[in-house]
Amino acid sequence: MKPETVVLDPAQHAALRALESLLDPVGRPLGARRPAERRTGWFGAALPRPFERGDAGRPADLRTDRSGIYLHGRPGRGKTMVMDRFFASADTERKRRFHFHAFFASLHTVTHALGSIERAIGELLGDADLVCFDEFHVSDIGDAMLVARMLDTLFAERRALVVTSNYRPEDLLPNPLFHDHFLPTIARIVAELDIIALDGPLDYRTRTAHRDTGFLAGGYVVTADIGSALPRVDVPIGDGRTIRAYATADAITVGFHDICAAPTSAADYLRLTERYRRWTLLEVPPLREIPPDWSMRLVNLVDVLYDADLPFTVHAHEAPHELTAGVPAIPDLARTASRLGELSLTGGLNVRTA
Repeated sequence: MKPETVVLDPAQHAALRALESLLDPVGRPLGARRPAERRTGWFGAALPRPFERGDAGRPADLRTDRSGIYLHGRPGRGKTMVMDRFFASADTERKRRFHFHAFFASLHTVTHALGSIERAIGELLGDADLVCFDEFHVSDIGDAMLVARMLDTLFAERRALVVTSNYRPEDLLPNPLFHDHFLPTIARIVAELDIIALDGPLDYRTRTAHRDTGFLAGGYVVTADIGSALPRVDVPIGDGRTIRAYATADAITVGFHDICAAPTSAADYLRLTERYRRWTLLEVPPLREIPPDWSMRLVNLVDVLYDADLPFTVHAHEAPHELTAGVPAIPDLARTASRLGELSLTGGLNVRTA
């Protein structure tokens, strides 16, 4: 069977054209770190940018002095798909693509080990001329300061940078107590990157065909069951800490309170995915009834498992969009609802597919 051809909608096509403007005519990144190679072709002839070829579909108003592109929009609009298509088309080995959760966890670890964020970035990115971050976000003031230093380093080194985000730059770090502290970094993002919206009316995740592998091989079960009879043991999560869970050689079943009400992090979930390739989460309560930090951990857990494309089965008291309804502002909660909504829905308790 031939793989299905994905046809881009007009907004996705325009976004891809903008991303392709970061490549020269033979598909190499137009990074400022190699000016002679970037700006001239055979016998010193100037190489045109792809969007300067005169065709009617070229992107408009893209600056020639920018360091990359910031692609933003609501969940399910195709940002990751478009970025991944662009990344695959870049004809170079000097490129790196990261989910931002995974990169940031590694950045914390390597910065601590080397004592320098600049050295840590060099260790993680190597000689990459093109760097892509999927699901870029800033929700914590401590992380915000590290993000600011990271961006300063990337821009100073003139690496081509592409990020996808559910947030416009001005909406990063939305907490009103800290937002003003991040305004200089937001201004730097706007100054260095072309800001492009990919935010069409359709959430394509609502049209996803269920498959037998990866994240969608799991399911979403609406149930009133309050527990599991499975024997639980202490499962290490790093730094001498544990969570209570039922675990086999490659699968883990864990209660919501054991992993989300405990002081765990995205870095902990990433370590667990190295051992356990199938996940089941039990007893997920309506999020409006629990503290915000518990909900935020669920957001991080779903992000990690979705990006790792691991089968994920959820047992919750309500269907996905009811589960997240009426919750005070939690960063990226809409993305979580969208991703949980992709799972096959079963169960008889208040099942609605709003």
